[in-house]
Amino acid sequence: MSLLTVGSVAFDAIETPFGKTDKIIGGAGTYIALSASFFEKDQKIVSVVGEDFPQEMIDLIASKGVDTTGLQIKKGEKTFFWSGRYHNDMNSRDTLVTELNVLGTFDPVIPDSYQGVDYLLLGNLSPQVQRQVIERLHERPKLIAMDTMNFWMDIAMDDLKQTLALVDVLIINDEEARQLSNEYSLVKASKVIRAMGPKYLIIKKGEHGALLFHEDKVFFAPALPLEDVFDPTGAGDTFAGGFMGYIASTDDSSFENMKRAIIAGSALASYCVEKFGTEQLQNISREDVDKRIEKFVQLANFDMLQTI
Repeated sequence: MSLLTVGSVAFDAIETPFGKTDKIIGGAGTYIALSASFFEKDQKIVSVVGEDFPQEMIDLIASKGVDTTGLQIKKGEKTFFWSGRYHNDMNSRDTLVTELNVLGTFDPVIPDSYQGVDYLLLGNLSPQVQRQVIERLHERPKLIAMDTMNFWMDIAMDDLKQTLALVDVLIINDEEARQLSNEYSLVKASKVIRAMGPKYLIIKKGEHGALLFHEDKVFFAPALPLEDVFDPTGAGDTFAGGFMGYIASTDDSSFENMKRAIIAGSALASYCVEKFGTEQLQNISREDVDKRIEKFVQLANFDMLQTI
C-alpha cells in the first residue's frame, strides 16, 4: 500500500536543559516520513523547501523509500525555520524565531504519479492547505488522518471545521482537544470532536501516553518511562508517522489494528526524544523498533487473578 505525507520540511534550532543546536533538519513532514519508513516502503511526500536546503538530506529521505517528486525546491528562496527553547519540565517551550519563508506561500502540487494513493497523512499545516490536498486527489484514499494545533483554532476555526469534516482520523494533544471542543473532560471532548467529522480521535498526552476513541470504544496506550529525554521536538509527528506507516503497511484500519499502530507510533516517538532532531530516527534499525515495541507490550501486560 502507498502512503502520502503532506507536511513541512524545515530547519530547526533547539535549546533544552540538556544542550542546544545550531540549524538542524526538522519539520513535520521530515519526522513523519522517516518514522513511517520503518513500516511502509511505498511513501510519497508533498512539501516545499528553499534553495538553501541540503541535497544530502533530500537524498536521505529518498533512501528510506520516500518518493520526493512532490518536494518543491524554490530557487532563490529560503526554507521554513523555527527556533525554540524548552523549559525544565520539557512540556512547555518558548518560540524564539519563526520564519515562514517558502511555507508562507505554499501551494501543494500533487504529481500525477501520486494519484490513487491508498493512505493520506496531513501534517500540521493551515487547514486550507490540508483541504486543498484532499480536493486535488482524484480518488479518496482509504483513510485520511490529520494533525492540527491551537494556532489554527485561534485564527482559522471555520476553515479547520470544514477540513475536519473531510477526514477519518484526527491526531491532537490533550490541550488542543480541550480547546477545540470547549470540554475539559477528554471523554466529552472526544464526542464533540468526532461529531465534527473524524470517526477516530487520537489524543496524545505526552509522557502520560495516548488515547484512541471510536464509537463507544476507548483504548489507552501508556508511555514508556525513559531515563533521558533530550528533545521532544517532532515526537508528535514521529508518533503520527509510525501510526500511519503501520496502518498502511498492514492495510488494516480496524480499531484493533489501530491499537497496534498506536504502540508502533509510541515506540518510535520514544526513540525520537532521546536525541536532538531526527538523529535517532536516522540511526536506529527496524530490529531496534521491534524491541522497543515489545517493551510497550510488557509494560501493559498483566494477569488479574481472582481471589476469594
